[in-house]
Amino acid sequence: MATETETPEGRVHRRELVATVTSDKMNKTRVVVVTRRVKDQAFKKYVNKRAKFKAHDEKNETHVGDKVLIVESRPLSAEKRWRIVKLLEKAKEA
Repeated sequence: MATETETPEGRVHRRELVATVTSDKMNKTRVVVVTRRVKDQAFKKYVNKRAKFKAHDEKNETHVGDKVLIVESRPLSAEKRWRIVKLLEKAKEA
């Protein structure tokens, strides 16, 4: 995970996250969930924290359960601020 910093070539390095697709019902838009484990301050136990994002999928090639790499981008719509860059792992079919 990287923060947005400028590289020597002048390009902006955007945040990249690994996420799981939870909804593919919209055209060219996927709802993805990023899960991370953090230690609780009060109870000293590890808990899972989730963040839900809407990500742009130009070719409609990802489906529910797929693991994807998303990258921060300019605002694409009212709620879309992320793009799907790469499909990392296909969902296991039942």
